Amino acid sequence: MTGGEIATRWTVRLAVALYFTALVVRVKFPSVESCQARARWAWTAGFVIFLVHVLCAFHFFHHWSHDAAYLNTAQKTAAMTGWNWGGGLYLNYLFALIWGIEVLWWWHGLAVYENRSKFAEWCIQTFLFFITFNATIVFGTGLIRWAGIAGGLILFAAFISNRRPRLKIPRHGR
Repeated sequence: MTGGEIATRWTVRLAVALYFTALVVRVKFPSVESCQARARWAWTAGFVIFLVHVLCAFHFFHHWSHDAAYLNTAQKTAAMTGWNWGGGLYLNYLFALIWGIEVLWWWHGLAVYENRSKFAEWCIQTFLFFITFNATIVFGTGLIRWAGIAGGLILFAAFISNRRPRLKIPRHGR
């Protein structure tokens, strides 16, 4: 494996790890401001490293050719689904754009970011998770697939553990 291949693979692995880390912290500690600040840093670093991954992929795998990237995406899609379509590349561009907007939105102010509509939050996070799921679990192989599975399961566990009803222990004498 060349240095370019290593850089491309490890930047996406790190970006995915930071993506899931930020989401787990957001879900598990929604009202702890210091945790939310750390999650924001992980979210931002994950996005920046994802952009480095995109640059590495275009440089080392596609030689700065959008057409080559589109063809490669179409071939991988055809191998997995039988549908020879490279439009998933545009979904990746949209993923990068939305994640970038998310980063800017969150840095604009934690209160503004956390008080946006639940519908907007749901739509954004569902799209980002859908793309991450497909990139890691459906189309990924080896370590990235296992990282996607582990990240998804940990995120699910964090989400479920915060939705359980809490038992209140009565205090005697009051």
